[in-house]
Amino acid sequence: MVKELKQHKTLRILIAGGGTGGHVFPAIAIASALQKKAFDVRILFVGARGRMEMTRVPEAGFHIIGLDIAGLQRSLSPRNLLLPFKVCRSLAGAKKIVKRFRPDLAIGVGGYASGPLIWAAARQKVPVLIQEQNSYPGLTNRILGKKAGKICVAYEGMEKYLPKHKLYLTGNPVRESMVNIAGKRNEAIRYFGLTEEKPTLLVTGGSLGARTINESIAKTLEKILQDGIQVIWQTGTNFQETAALLSKKLNAGHSLYVNSFISRMDYAYAAADVVVSRAGAIAISELCVVRKPLILVPSPNVAEDHQTHNAMALVNQHAAIMVKDAEAAEKLEPEINKLIFDKNKQHSLVEKMAGLSYRNAADVIADVALGMI
Repeated sequence: MVKELKQHKTLRILIAGGGTGGHVFPAIAIASALQKKAFDVRILFVGARGRMEMTRVPEAGFHIIGLDIAGLQRSLSPRNLLLPFKVCRSLAGAKKIVKRFRPDLAIGVGGYASGPLIWAAARQKVPVLIQEQNSYPGLTNRILGKKAGKICVAYEGMEKYLPKHKLYLTGNPVRESMVNIAGKRNEAIRYFGLTEEKPTLLVTGGSLGARTINESIAKTLEKILQDGIQVIWQTGTNFQETAALLSKKLNAGHSLYVNSFISRMDYAYAAADVVVSRAGAIAISELCVVRKPLILVPSPNVAEDHQTHNAMALVNQHAAIMVKDAEAAEKLEPEINKLIFDKNKQHSLVEKMAGLSYRNAADVIADVALGMI
Protein backbone atom coordinates (compact mmCIF):
# COMPACT_ATOMS: atom_id res chain seq x y z
CA MET A 1 0.00 0.00 0.00
CA VAL A 2 2.75 2.48 0.97
CA LYS A 3 4.67 1.77 -2.28
CA GLU A 4 1.54 2.45 -4.31
CA LEU A 5 0.94 5.72 -2.44
CA LYS A 6 4.48 6.91 -3.13
CA GLN A 7 3.84 6.61 -6.86
CA HIS A 8 0.56 8.50 -6.51
CA LYS A 9 0.01 12.28 -6.57
CA THR A 10 0.68 14.34 -3.47
CA LEU A 11 -1.65 13.11 -0.76
CA ARG A 12 -3.71 15.79 0.94
CA ILE A 13 -4.91 15.03 4.46
CA LEU A 14 -6.98 17.27 6.72
CA ILE A 15 -6.79 16.76 10.50
CA ALA A 16 -9.45 18.55 12.53
CA GLY A 17 -9.95 19.04 16.25
CA GLY A 18 -8.24 20.27 19.38
CA GLY A 19 -9.14 22.40 22.37
CA THR A 20 -7.11 20.39 24.90
CA GLY A 21 -3.84 18.49 24.94
CA GLY A 22 -5.91 15.29 24.94
CA HIS A 23 -6.96 16.09 21.38
CA VAL A 24 -3.95 18.06 20.11
CA PHE A 25 -1.08 15.73 21.03
CA PRO A 26 -2.68 12.59 19.49
CA ALA A 27 -3.39 14.60 16.33
CA ILE A 28 0.26 15.66 16.06
CA ALA A 29 1.39 12.07 16.68
CA ILE A 30 -0.88 10.78 13.91
CA ALA A 31 0.35 13.49 11.50
CA SER A 32 3.98 12.61 12.24
CA ALA A 33 3.27 8.91 11.62
CA LEU A 34 1.59 9.76 8.30
CA GLN A 35 4.64 11.75 7.22
CA LYS A 36 6.88 8.75 7.89
CA LYS A 37 4.69 6.30 6.00
CA ALA A 38 3.69 8.36 2.94
CA PHE A 39 6.55 9.87 0.96
CA ASP A 40 4.64 12.76 -0.57
CA VAL A 41 1.93 14.00 1.80
CA ARG A 42 0.59 17.46 2.60
CA ILE A 43 -1.14 17.79 5.97
CA LEU A 44 -3.38 20.69 7.00
CA PHE A 45 -4.74 21.08 10.52
CA VAL A 46 -7.98 22.85 11.33
CA GLY A 47 -8.51 24.04 14.90
CA ALA A 48 -10.49 26.50 16.98
CA ARG A 49 -9.22 30.07 17.15
CA GLY A 50 -7.75 30.97 20.51
CA ARG A 51 -7.24 27.37 21.61
CA MET A 52 -3.92 25.65 22.32
CA GLU A 53 -3.70 23.94 18.93
CA MET A 54 -3.11 27.32 17.26
CA THR A 55 0.36 27.42 18.89
CA ARG A 56 1.17 23.75 19.52
CA VAL A 57 0.58 22.59 15.93
CA PRO A 58 2.91 25.18 14.30
CA GLU A 59 5.51 24.37 16.98
CA ALA A 60 5.38 20.78 15.73
CA GLY A 61 6.00 21.96 12.16
CA PHE A 62 2.49 21.76 10.69
CA HIS A 63 0.24 24.42 9.15
CA ILE A 64 -3.10 25.15 10.82
CA ILE A 65 -6.21 27.21 10.00
CA GLY A 66 -8.48 28.40 12.81
CA LEU A 67 -12.28 28.35 12.83
CA ASP A 68 -14.35 30.67 15.01
CA ILE A 69 -16.10 27.99 17.06
CA ALA A 70 -16.64 27.23 20.74
CA GLY A 71 -18.35 24.55 22.76
CA LEU A 72 -21.62 24.74 24.64
CA GLN A 73 -21.14 26.15 28.15
CA ARG A 74 -22.43 23.68 30.73
CA SER A 75 -23.55 26.49 33.04
CA LEU A 76 -26.04 29.17 32.07
CA SER A 77 -23.99 31.67 30.10
CA PRO A 78 -24.74 34.52 27.65
CA ARG A 79 -22.04 33.00 25.44
CA ASN A 80 -24.41 30.14 24.61
CA LEU A 81 -26.60 32.65 22.77
CA LEU A 82 -23.78 33.20 20.28
CA LEU A 83 -23.24 29.49 19.66
CA PRO A 84 -25.74 29.03 16.76
CA PHE A 85 -24.11 31.92 14.90
CA LYS A 86 -20.63 30.51 15.49
CA VAL A 87 -21.74 27.05 14.33
CA CYS A 88 -23.20 28.48 11.08
CA ARG A 89 -20.06 30.55 10.48
CA SER A 90 -17.75 27.62 11.22
CA LEU A 91 -19.72 25.30 8.90
CA ALA A 92 -19.40 27.85 6.09
CA GLY A 93 -15.67 28.24 6.83
CA ALA A 94 -15.17 24.46 6.96
CA LYS A 95 -16.93 24.04 3.62
CA LYS A 96 -14.55 26.59 2.01
CA ILE A 97 -11.47 24.91 3.52
CA VAL A 98 -12.48 21.49 2.17
CA LYS A 99 -13.29 22.92 -1.26
CA ARG A 100 -9.95 24.75 -1.54
CA PHE A 101 -7.68 22.09 -0.03
CA ARG A 102 -9.33 19.16 -1.86
CA PRO A 103 -8.29 16.50 0.69
CA ASP A 104 -7.98 12.80 -0.09
CA LEU A 105 -8.90 12.08 3.55
CA ALA A 106 -10.20 13.95 6.60
CA ILE A 107 -9.35 12.83 10.14
CA GLY A 108 -11.32 14.04 13.17
CA VAL A 109 -9.69 13.79 16.60
CA GLY A 110 -12.45 15.43 18.64
CA GLY A 111 -12.73 18.95 20.01
CA TYR A 112 -14.58 22.06 18.86
CA ALA A 113 -13.33 22.22 15.27
CA SER A 114 -13.75 18.52 14.54
CA GLY A 115 -17.52 18.64 14.06
CA PRO A 116 -17.86 21.34 11.37
CA LEU A 117 -14.83 20.19 9.37
CA ILE A 118 -15.67 16.48 9.36
CA TRP A 119 -19.32 17.23 8.56
CA ALA A 120 -18.26 19.44 5.62
CA ALA A 121 -15.78 16.83 4.37
CA ALA A 122 -18.36 14.04 4.48
CA ARG A 123 -20.87 16.24 2.62
CA GLN A 124 -18.27 16.68 -0.14
CA LYS A 125 -17.70 12.91 -0.37
CA VAL A 126 -14.25 12.99 1.24
CA PRO A 127 -13.39 9.74 3.10
CA VAL A 128 -13.53 10.34 6.85
CA LEU A 129 -11.72 8.68 9.76
CA ILE A 130 -12.50 9.45 13.41
CA GLN A 131 -10.17 8.86 16.33
CA GLU A 132 -12.09 8.59 19.63
CA GLN A 133 -9.88 8.80 22.71
CA ASN A 134 -12.44 8.16 25.44
CA SER A 135 -14.29 5.05 26.59
CA TYR A 136 -17.57 6.93 26.12
CA PRO A 137 -17.75 8.97 22.90
CA GLY A 138 -19.03 12.51 22.99
CA LEU A 139 -22.15 13.65 21.16
CA THR A 140 -20.14 15.03 18.22
CA ASN A 141 -18.41 11.73 17.49
CA ARG A 142 -21.60 9.74 18.00
CA ILE A 143 -23.17 11.88 15.26
CA LEU A 144 -20.09 11.87 13.02
CA GLY A 145 -19.71 8.11 13.46
CA LYS A 146 -22.54 7.69 10.96
CA LYS A 147 -20.54 9.65 8.37
CA ALA A 148 -17.13 8.10 9.05
CA GLY A 149 -15.70 5.27 6.97
CA LYS A 150 -13.55 4.00 9.86
CA ILE A 151 -13.33 4.77 13.58
CA CYS A 152 -10.19 4.17 15.66
CA VAL A 153 -10.90 3.61 19.35
CA ALA A 154 -8.89 3.06 22.52
CA TYR A 155 -11.27 0.84 24.50
CA GLU A 156 -13.15 -2.39 23.96
CA GLY A 157 -16.95 -2.41 23.98
CA MET A 158 -17.33 0.73 21.84
CA GLU A 159 -19.88 -1.02 19.60
CA LYS A 160 -22.44 0.06 22.22
CA TYR A 161 -22.09 3.62 20.92
CA LEU A 162 -20.60 3.42 17.42
CA PRO A 163 -21.13 1.19 14.34
CA LYS A 164 -19.31 -2.08 15.05
CA HIS A 165 -18.21 -2.74 11.45
CA LYS A 166 -16.30 0.57 11.38
CA LEU A 167 -14.32 0.09 14.60
CA TYR A 168 -10.57 -0.51 14.88
CA LEU A 169 -9.10 -1.04 18.35
CA THR A 170 -5.83 0.90 18.09
CA GLY A 171 -5.36 2.58 21.47
CA ASN A 172 -4.50 6.25 21.88
CA PRO A 173 -1.31 7.77 20.46
CA VAL A 174 1.17 8.62 23.23
CA ARG A 175 4.18 10.91 23.16
CA GLU A 176 7.25 8.68 22.95
CA SER A 177 9.33 11.25 24.82
CA MET A 178 6.97 10.88 27.80
CA VAL A 179 6.83 7.09 28.00
CA ASN A 180 10.47 6.22 27.27
CA ILE A 181 11.46 5.58 30.92
CA ALA A 182 13.61 2.44 30.73
CA GLY A 183 16.73 2.71 32.90
CA LYS A 184 15.97 6.27 34.02
CA ARG A 185 14.90 5.77 37.66
CA ASN A 186 18.19 6.65 39.38
CA GLU A 187 18.72 9.64 37.09
CA ALA A 188 15.12 10.76 37.73
CA ILE A 189 15.47 10.50 41.52
CA ARG A 190 18.54 12.76 41.38
CA TYR A 191 16.76 15.19 39.03
CA PHE A 192 14.02 15.79 41.62
CA GLY A 193 16.42 15.86 44.58
CA LEU A 194 14.88 12.78 46.20
CA THR A 195 16.29 9.58 47.70
CA GLU A 196 16.31 6.04 46.33
CA GLU A 197 15.32 4.51 49.68
CA LYS A 198 11.83 5.97 50.03
CA PRO A 199 8.73 5.09 47.96
CA THR A 200 7.78 7.89 45.56
CA LEU A 201 4.32 9.29 44.89
CA LEU A 202 3.63 11.29 41.71
CA VAL A 203 0.65 13.66 41.90
CA THR A 204 -0.59 15.32 38.72
CA GLY A 205 -3.80 16.91 37.53
CA GLY A 206 -2.43 17.68 34.08
CA SER A 207 -1.00 20.97 32.81
CA LEU A 208 -4.02 22.94 34.07
CA GLY A 209 -3.99 21.23 37.44
CA ALA A 210 -6.83 19.81 39.48
CA ARG A 211 -8.11 21.85 42.41
CA THR A 212 -9.63 18.92 44.30
CA ILE A 213 -6.45 16.83 44.06
CA ASN A 214 -4.29 19.80 45.06
CA GLU A 215 -6.47 20.67 48.05
CA SER A 216 -6.62 17.02 49.19
CA ILE A 217 -2.84 16.56 48.97
CA ALA A 218 -2.14 19.91 50.67
CA LYS A 219 -4.47 18.94 53.53
CA THR A 220 -2.72 15.59 54.17
CA LEU A 221 0.82 16.32 52.94
CA GLU A 222 2.44 16.38 56.37
CA LYS A 223 1.05 12.92 57.16
CA ILE A 224 2.12 11.55 53.77
CA LEU A 225 5.68 12.79 54.29
CA GLN A 226 5.78 11.61 57.91
CA ASP A 227 4.81 8.13 56.73
CA GLY A 228 8.08 8.00 54.78
CA ILE A 229 6.66 8.77 51.34
CA GLN A 230 8.41 11.27 49.06
CA VAL A 231 6.31 13.31 46.65
CA ILE A 232 6.66 14.72 43.12
CA TRP A 233 3.75 17.13 42.71
CA GLN A 234 2.71 18.92 39.52
CA THR A 235 0.15 21.47 40.68
CA GLY A 236 -0.79 22.92 37.29
CA THR A 237 -1.54 26.58 36.64
CA ASN A 238 -3.03 27.16 40.11
CA PHE A 239 0.44 26.84 41.67
CA GLN A 240 0.25 30.01 43.81
CA GLU A 241 -3.14 28.97 45.16
CA THR A 242 -1.75 25.53 46.07
CA ALA A 243 1.41 26.96 47.62
CA ALA A 244 -0.75 29.06 49.94
CA LEU A 245 -2.39 25.88 51.22
CA LEU A 246 0.89 24.28 52.23
CA SER A 247 1.73 24.31 55.91
CA LYS A 248 4.53 26.66 56.95
CA LYS A 249 5.92 23.77 59.01
CA LEU A 250 7.16 22.08 55.85
CA ASN A 251 10.83 22.65 55.27
CA ALA A 252 13.51 21.78 52.75
CA GLY A 253 14.43 18.66 54.70
CA HIS A 254 11.30 16.87 53.52
CA SER A 255 11.38 14.72 50.39
CA LEU A 256 9.17 16.96 48.30
CA TYR A 257 9.32 18.39 44.79
CA VAL A 258 6.51 20.84 43.91
CA ASN A 259 6.16 22.74 40.64
CA SER A 260 3.41 24.11 38.43
CA PHE A 261 4.71 22.18 35.42
CA ILE A 262 7.10 19.25 34.97
CA SER A 263 8.84 19.35 31.61
CA ARG A 264 10.50 15.95 32.13
CA MET A 265 7.43 13.78 32.66
CA ASP A 266 9.51 10.79 31.58
CA TYR A 267 11.58 11.35 34.74
CA ALA A 268 8.43 11.80 36.84
CA TYR A 269 7.03 8.49 35.56
CA ALA A 270 10.39 6.75 35.98
CA ALA A 271 10.74 7.88 39.61
CA ALA A 272 7.15 7.11 40.64
CA ASP A 273 6.05 3.98 42.51
CA VAL A 274 2.40 5.13 42.58
CA VAL A 275 0.61 7.86 40.59
CA VAL A 276 -2.41 9.99 41.52
CA SER A 277 -3.97 11.49 38.40
CA ARG A 278 -7.07 12.82 36.75
CA ALA A 279 -8.62 10.38 34.26
CA GLY A 280 -8.08 12.09 30.92
CA ALA A 281 -7.84 9.62 28.06
CA ILE A 282 -4.27 10.47 27.04
CA ALA A 283 -2.97 10.57 30.63
CA ILE A 284 -4.42 7.09 31.19
CA SER A 285 -2.92 5.82 27.93
CA GLU A 286 0.55 7.09 28.91
CA LEU A 287 0.28 5.59 32.39
CA CYS A 288 -0.78 2.22 30.99
CA VAL A 289 2.27 2.23 28.70
CA VAL A 290 4.69 3.06 31.55
CA ARG A 291 2.83 0.54 33.80
CA LYS A 292 2.51 2.53 37.02
CA PRO A 293 0.05 1.65 39.84
CA LEU A 294 -2.65 4.24 39.53
CA ILE A 295 -5.19 6.06 41.68
CA LEU A 296 -7.60 8.00 39.46
CA VAL A 297 -9.66 11.00 40.62
CA PRO A 298 -11.95 11.75 37.64
CA SER A 299 -12.86 15.36 37.03
CA PRO A 300 -16.63 15.97 37.34
CA ASN A 301 -16.32 19.09 35.17
CA VAL A 302 -15.96 17.53 31.72
CA ALA A 303 -18.59 16.99 29.06
CA GLU A 304 -20.70 13.85 29.49
CA ASP A 305 -18.60 12.72 32.48
CA HIS A 306 -15.93 11.26 30.16
CA GLN A 307 -13.33 10.91 32.88
CA THR A 308 -15.49 8.71 35.12
CA HIS A 309 -16.18 6.44 32.14
CA ASN A 310 -12.44 6.30 31.39
CA ALA A 311 -11.59 5.49 35.00
CA MET A 312 -14.25 2.79 35.27
CA ALA A 313 -12.90 1.11 32.12
CA LEU A 314 -9.72 0.44 34.15
CA VAL A 315 -11.42 -0.21 37.48
CA ASN A 316 -13.67 -2.85 35.90
CA GLN A 317 -10.52 -4.61 34.66
CA HIS A 318 -8.94 -4.34 38.16
CA ALA A 319 -6.21 -2.18 36.59
CA ALA A 320 -6.64 0.98 38.70
CA ILE A 321 -8.18 2.39 41.88
CA MET A 322 -10.73 5.20 41.65
CA VAL A 323 -11.53 7.86 44.25
CA LYS A 324 -14.52 10.09 43.49
CA ASP A 325 -13.77 13.81 43.29
CA ALA A 326 -16.32 14.57 46.03
CA GLU A 327 -14.68 12.03 48.36
CA ALA A 328 -11.03 12.87 47.69
CA ALA A 329 -10.54 15.03 50.79
CA GLU A 330 -11.32 12.06 53.06
CA LYS A 331 -10.37 9.02 51.00
CA LEU A 332 -7.38 9.95 48.83
CA GLU A 333 -4.65 9.86 51.50
CA PRO A 334 -5.76 6.48 52.99
CA GLU A 335 -5.81 4.95 49.48
CA ILE A 336 -2.32 6.32 48.78
CA ASN A 337 -1.01 4.90 52.05
CA LYS A 338 -2.54 1.47 51.42
CA LEU A 339 -1.28 1.16 47.87
CA ILE A 340 2.24 2.56 48.16
CA PHE A 341 3.22 0.03 50.85
CA ASP A 342 1.43 -2.94 49.23
CA LYS A 343 3.76 -4.39 46.58
CA ASN A 344 1.38 -7.28 45.83
CA LYS A 345 -1.48 -4.88 45.02
CA GLN A 346 0.84 -2.76 42.89
CA HIS A 347 1.95 -5.81 40.94
CA SER A 348 -1.66 -6.92 40.43
CA LEU A 349 -2.73 -3.52 39.04
CA VAL A 350 0.26 -3.33 36.70
CA GLU A 351 -0.36 -6.87 35.45
CA LYS A 352 -3.95 -5.98 34.53
CA MET A 353 -2.76 -2.88 32.66
CA ALA A 354 -0.94 -5.02 30.09
CA GLY A 355 -4.05 -5.57 27.98
CA LEU A 356 -4.79 -1.82 27.95
CA SER A 357 -1.37 -0.69 26.72
CA TYR A 358 -0.93 0.39 23.08
CA ARG A 359 2.52 1.83 22.43
CA ASN A 360 2.38 2.06 18.61
CA ALA A 361 -1.13 3.46 18.27
CA ALA A 362 -0.13 6.40 16.03
CA ASP A 363 1.48 4.06 13.49
CA VAL A 364 -1.54 1.74 13.49
CA ILE A 365 -3.95 4.66 13.02
CA ALA A 366 -1.81 5.99 10.17
CA ASP A 367 -1.98 2.56 8.48
CA VAL A 368 -5.77 2.49 8.84
CA ALA A 369 -5.97 6.02 7.41
CA LEU A 370 -3.76 5.31 4.42
CA GLY A 371 -5.75 2.18 3.74
CA MET A 372 -8.81 4.34 3.11
CA ILE A 373 -7.20 6.29 0.25
